Amino acid sequence: MSTNATSVLLRVLRDPAQAQAFGLKDWDLLLRQARRADLLATVSGLLHDAGADESIPVAVRRHFTAHTMVVQANQTAIRWEVAQIYRALDGVSAPPILLKGAAYVFAGLTAAQGRIFNDIDILVPRADIDRVEQALFLAGWSSGHLDAYDQKYYRRWMHELPPLQHMRRGTAVDVHHTILPVTAHLKPDPQKLMAAAITVAVREDFSVRVLAPVDRVLHSATHLFHEGEFDHGLRDLFDLHRLLIEASSQDDFWEALMRRAVEMDLVQPLFYATRYTHRLLHTPIPAHVLQRLQAQSSSRWLGWLMDFCYARMLVSDHVSCRRRFTGLAEYLLFVRSHYLRMPLRLLVPHLLRKALRREPERPDDEALN
Repeated sequence: MSTNATSVLLRVLRDPAQAQAFGLKDWDLLLRQARRADLLATVSGLLHDAGADESIPVAVRRHFTAHTMVVQANQTAIRWEVAQIYRALDGVSAPPILLKGAAYVFAGLTAAQGRIFNDIDILVPRADIDRVEQALFLAGWSSGHLDAYDQKYYRRWMHELPPLQHMRRGTAVDVHHTILPVTAHLKPDPQKLMAAAITVAVREDFSVRVLAPVDRVLHSATHLFHEGEFDHGLRDLFDLHRLLIEASSQDDFWEALMRRAVEMDLVQPLFYATRYTHRLLHTPIPAHVLQRLQAQSSSRWLGWLMDFCYARMLVSDHVSCRRRFTGLAEYLLFVRSHYLRMPLRLLVPHLLRKALRREPERPDDEALN
């Protein structure tokens, strides 16, 4: 599978030292691609770790510095906001399990370095979901104005409540009771995720819960490879790259990961995660792991089709990274994501309802914006 030769961002993510030979045009393109991929501060950190600071032009360094400060402020806010969520749910349910970004921050993982997180995802037992929602309402979060159908869509078929937003601070919380829609083809067991969760001590009087390392990888893979939108696909793939490298320092990690994928019905997302982190980011994954997952994967023609699509979508969402048939790949993965999410007997009426309800664009909408 070839990758876009114009993606200087991919080259820097694989080998940051390459940037020392960049000219001004390369730096300019790197800034644009990294900004669109939401990886600006991440790239800055990689260049620093590679000893390439001296080669960064002054004008480029200003962009890196500014964005790094934004990231630091964002992660400080995330820490404070998580403490408010834990306080709101104290005595209501078991302490919630942090997912994705907030978990990376509190666990001190490299996947958090340089990353901005727009919302906080938590996992709670389904039996407690109503009490959790009420407690968050009392603490100032609101689910906004969804109509009766959208409420039904989330509460009957999805794996989470409608998104909650704090009425004063504007911070967003996604409350999950499992990691895939209940109507999805794959059926991971949330009870097993919760049973294996680990506690991270933050202060003497405050700790949080996060997923176990193998479950963290599987959740990240499941999230990315069930998505139909790839604005930040490369960023999420780089998260997986970092999670795999960090967790693989543990003894027996790869065997434990593959056993857990079978147990949780998540072999296919893990196959795609290892395949594309290895191919696009050169993540060091043992050959026998790739071969065993390949043997359990789908047919050859479907594998070719996935390569065709993901080679075009797991790049920066910058115009310089678009290739021939990128639009087709985007459409095919969008359709696939809906097929994975719901059976056809539910999906077809759902899409028809959405299409009929869509308001026509007014000619002057763009001008107003």
